[in-house]
Amino acid sequence: MKNPPLNILSDIDAISKIPAVANILEIVCQSTGMGFSAVARVTTEKWVACATHDQINFGLVPGGELVLETTICNEIREHQNAVVIDHVAESEKFAHHHTPLMYGFQSYISVPITLKSGEFFGTLCAIDPSPHKVDTPQTIGMFTMFADLIAFHLDALDQVNKSEKRLQEELVIAQLREQFIAILGHDLRNPLNAISNSSQLLARLDQEERVQRLVDVIKNSSFRMNGLIENMLDFASGRLGGGITITRTPDEDLEKVLTQVIEEMKVVYPNRAIKTTFNFDYPVNADGKRVAQLLSNLLGNALSYSANGSVVEISAGSNEAEFNLCVANSGKQIPDATIERLFQPFSRGEVEPNKQGLGLGLYIASEIANAHGGTLNVSSNSEKTCFTLSIPTER
Repeated sequence: MKNPPLNILSDIDAISKIPAVANILEIVCQSTGMGFSAVARVTTEKWVACATHDQINFGLVPGGELVLETTICNEIREHQNAVVIDHVAESEKFAHHHTPLMYGFQSYISVPITLKSGEFFGTLCAIDPSPHKVDTPQTIGMFTMFADLIAFHLDALDQVNKSEKRLQEELVIAQLREQFIAILGHDLRNPLNAISNSSQLLARLDQEERVQRLVDVIKNSSFRMNGLIENMLDFASGRLGGGITITRTPDEDLEKVLTQVIEEMKVVYPNRAIKTTFNFDYPVNADGKRVAQLLSNLLGNALSYSANGSVVEISAGSNEAEFNLCVANSGKQIPDATIERLFQPFSRGEVEPNKQGLGLGLYIASEIANAHGGTLNVSSNSEKTCFTLSIPTER
């Protein structure tokens, strides 16, 4: 006998993992007086025994096959109704049927096993060479109940297998995430630092205008690359991990933090005007580094998407209830449809060729606001676009 296909072997294995099956097969034989019972896997090509209880030496064991066309189970697969025979010799329909003649049984009962998806799995069946009274509501009900129980366990096992598969996939993703973060955090930052340091040395050594312009290009590009790396690191560790984490300082000097970010931006955008208005009346419990990262993302966008001669306005302050930060710039109005998805990862508005990015800056900024228990909102019209951060003063 040939070994069943791998998918059939997995079905046999699934049935073997259901402890109740052996008891079910024994019970149906005891309650009906029949000598052989089985759970059969029935496909369009195969009839294979998954589990058996044999008291009449019928000879089938798990993995044993019958020629599909010689079985009544094949007919049940097609109409998916139970077949019950008390006495083959007295049955008009089955007295001359090829199956009982071939296998020598007089009593027979078989009910379909149907999975939750509606897929026909096979049958719960029993046979005996002697006639037995099995065509009763009680016996048919018992077989139907047991068939449903087997189907329930098969569905449960399938869900467990899928969950284990998903868990393995998650483990692979976790490993990839760690590798991804390592590459961003180390392998990319090393050459980036070399580029940045080299640009600073060139700026000190040669003041020729043409060389200085190239230095500015290198400096600006390294600044943008560093921002991309920061955002990707946060996306990888936050979105794929447990979210962006913050470390609060009870009385964070946010005015100093914001001023430092603005001064760094002025180095990158030396020809741009940035107007600031600060009014801190109350201490803020916040993560200064994260607030700096948020402002860097917002201010970088404002400087990139506004005209060179325009002024970017930054206002920030705190009161007893909350800390607010607003970054406003002139420029094109952001469409409502774009605003709806603006804080989603990898989502951007209309992007000009010299303003390419990953679309993570606003997502990271929004996540930083959420981590503080606050909000980040945007308003935009034909005159001005304003991003406003609001977080509770104490949390």
